[in-house]
Amino acid sequence: MFVENILAEKGHDAFTVPARSTVAELVATLAKHNIGAVLVVDDTGSLSGIISERDVVRQLARTEEGLMARTVASIMTKNPQTCAPTDTLDTVMAKMTHGRFRHLPVMDNGKLVGVVSIGDVVKRKIEEAEQEAGALREYIAS
Repeated sequence: MFVENILAEKGHDAFTVPARSTVAELVATLAKHNIGAVLVVDDTGSLSGIISERDVVRQLARTEEGLMARTVASIMTKNPQTCAPTDTLDTVMAKMTHGRFRHLPVMDNGKLVGVVSIGDVVKRKIEEAEQEAGALREYIAS
């Protein structure tokens, strides 16, 4: 299975915030959409970073004073790793595991076309395993 299969099922929506947004605005976006990460875009709409709820918590542990008024750009992960629609789930899982992150922007020819989460990937891997098990049971029974 490929990333494009996930996007075909879940959609291409990717929540974004401008780099100049405040952390307070970011937190409101995370809460409003019940999501764990937001992609950060520059003034031209190009991907410039990613910020997750874990990033916010880490910053709170370091310095909570004035954090909510700071810009997202000041605490985001710059130049995040990305994947392509044609990447396999195994490739995406390896990137996420190696980088220890849970969200991966999907880029196609330099354009942001979606985002996949570890939950999306695990769900599809479970579905694949169930299909394989069913096919094996059917083969054995025939």
